[in-house]
Amino acid sequence: MTDNKTMAGLENKLESPGIFPHLQEIEKKFFDIVADGNVAEARTFLESHPGFNINVINFQGNSVLHIAVYERNEPMTEYLLSHPDIDPSDTHLHAIRDNQLRIAVMILDKLNDIMSGLEYVGITHSPDFLDDTTPLALAAECGHFEIINMLKLRRHVLQRPHPPSCNCNEVCRVERIKGDIVNTENIRLFMYKAISNPSYICQTEDDPILKAFLLSAELDNAAEFDKEFYPAYKALSHEVSQFATDLIGCARTAEEVECVLKQTSGLGRTSNFVYPRLLLALDYNQKNFVAHPNVQQLVQSKWIGNWYEWKVKSVWLKCLAVILQIVLLPIIALIILIAPNSKQAKFYETPVNKFLSSVANYLIFLAFVFLQSCSNKVEQLRGPPNTGYEWILGIYTISYAVAFIQLCIVDGPVRCFRSRRNWYDLAMIILFILTFLFWIVAALDIRINGQRDLERKYWHQYDPTLIAEGIFCFATIMAFLKLLFICQFDYNLGPLQLSLVKMIRDVVHFATIFGIIVIAFTVGLCHLYQYYEGMMQINEESKVTTEQEDSFVNLKSTLRTLFWAIFCMSPMESADVIIENLPGERESETIINYHSFTEFVGYFAFASFQFISVIIVLNMLIACMSNTFTTVTDNVNVEWIFGRTEAYVDVMFTTTLPPPFCVFSIFSGLRPVIEYLKVLINPPPGKRARWNFKNCCYIEDLEEKKDNQFMEIMARLVQRYLRQCEKKIEKDDVQKLRQELKEFSNILKDALSPS
Repeated sequence: MTDNKTMAGLENKLESPGIFPHLQEIEKKFFDIVADGNVAEARTFLESHPGFNINVINFQGNSVLHIAVYERNEPMTEYLLSHPDIDPSDTHLHAIRDNQLRIAVMILDKLNDIMSGLEYVGITHSPDFLDDTTPLALAAECGHFEIINMLKLRRHVLQRPHPPSCNCNEVCRVERIKGDIVNTENIRLFMYKAISNPSYICQTEDDPILKAFLLSAELDNAAEFDKEFYPAYKALSHEVSQFATDLIGCARTAEEVECVLKQTSGLGRTSNFVYPRLLLALDYNQKNFVAHPNVQQLVQSKWIGNWYEWKVKSVWLKCLAVILQIVLLPIIALIILIAPNSKQAKFYETPVNKFLSSVANYLIFLAFVFLQSCSNKVEQLRGPPNTGYEWILGIYTISYAVAFIQLCIVDGPVRCFRSRRNWYDLAMIILFILTFLFWIVAALDIRINGQRDLERKYWHQYDPTLIAEGIFCFATIMAFLKLLFICQFDYNLGPLQLSLVKMIRDVVHFATIFGIIVIAFTVGLCHLYQYYEGMMQINEESKVTTEQEDSFVNLKSTLRTLFWAIFCMSPMESADVIIENLPGERESETIINYHSFTEFVGYFAFASFQFISVIIVLNMLIACMSNTFTTVTDNVNVEWIFGRTEAYVDVMFTTTLPPPFCVFSIFSGLRPVIEYLKVLINPPPGKRARWNFKNCCYIEDLEEKKDNQFMEIMARLVQRYLRQCEKKIEKDDVQKLRQELKEFSNILKDALSPS
């Protein structure tokens, strides 16, 4: 009896509709009629069944109108839309997603017939689309060019999403309090995909490349803020960046590339640089765009000017040219001073000659630094040195400082300090300035307190002369290490130099982890051995004396021991506990005591530190550095060319002659300042002198100048790009069709082959 009841209950469960809708037989029949595409039969069916629910849905949530849209059957869709009770639901979005222009127009017209303006409203509770998805957003996300154009003509508007970091009172704060956080973040990502699609950008922006730069930077910021969607935002940023690269890749002549690179829009200020758009690409870290051959050909042409022979020189001849430039520097300075507009002067104004002069001049500076550092310390008196090289180094230091300030004014503080090289230069200049300041303090101290002939071993530990020597030591190291920046101009050394910089960044990241580990063990071990400090134990038989190591007796000793333990340079006896001999029962007898538990704790903690820091974390750092090197070498062309271009631009911003020889071309160096003062005193129409922290002193263009040539060139680039995309889609479709035919042919062969 129980078994019969169980079986009956099970049968009832199987027959119940459950959570999914199930079609009746008559409804299935109508679905089959619509799927077959017979309009006459569908009309006959509905006429013979006047009470039939035309909006019935199957278990997938699809109605007959969905079936007609999926089958791309325009006559059937038109007939179903003519039914007075038809509910279009989200079928217009399905038509847009499948790139069915005519069907989408028919459904949008039906929506307007139902209610005016209904076509602009986003859908809700759709099984296929996010809530609030609008037709234009979906068309833009899919990249359907013709449908985007049609929707724009119908006055559809795509609202720009707010960044994840935005917390405005009007929209974002309200959504976070009252809205669904999951839907909000997903629709934000969807909207970013829509506005970032190349087809949408090409139809809505006059300068698609600039828009791609801005969107790429915004998406990178969104990825850094919203870590949950980091891969999605990063991938989208890369796609947008690649779109700008593909556009510049569609250029066929140097005139087209040059016209694009000369655009000043987006830079936010006027610039005397020949290619402002290149500066913008560097600022936005558009590596693929900068490294593209079309861009690099113009950059190289600007770099060497008319001196093509430089490009074909061997490495040894180029190095010899630097040495020769050391001799020519006074002659070049004389030519610039006497005939600044001569052919020879123009030749030395080319960036590659600026670079040669700069390197030659820096080698002279290093020679004097070397001579100063090699001065005899044994015979040196208290106070500043008196070798005679101090005045030359002072002139160089002051001139380098003035040149850095000039670069900061001309290039803008934000862009100036975005470069690691400029930060390095600033640190080096500050160290040399501090050296001179302490030499001055030492001279004043001698004048006030005397003791010029005091022997060095009697000097105070913080004597100004000693401090100056220490700072000069660091300054000398940095001055010679700066030669590494020259390596980035070479194809073989450049990637190694770039890898070195990125590896140092990895070390800085891991230093945080090392710091936490060292602090944790330092706090635990500090003062554990304080009582045993200085104790000595004598072996009665061998008379060997063992002294307690001061490894963990205080904070300073513990930090020192653990730091050197990272490099396996701390002695293994660091955790030994040594107790001095204790008196025994007789005077000649001594007792040796052992604090084994304390020693066990010390050894266990020290071994744990060694295992965690050396075996685990240090090997993690090595693996990370290896990955960084592999990443750079795998993408060597892009990474190295981008870094080299940054160095090229820095050289192009410098004066014809390097400091301190730039005094001979002081007027060319002051030209931007003079222009700024002219505009500040007597502003011409459309220009104003401005100042802010980002750009420092700059001239702002108040009138947007429409460049017709740029508009024509950009239109050609967009046309070529869209045509390339179309060919790629056609090629993929053909390959897919061939693959399907091949598979079908194999199936037929298997079916027809004798068993």
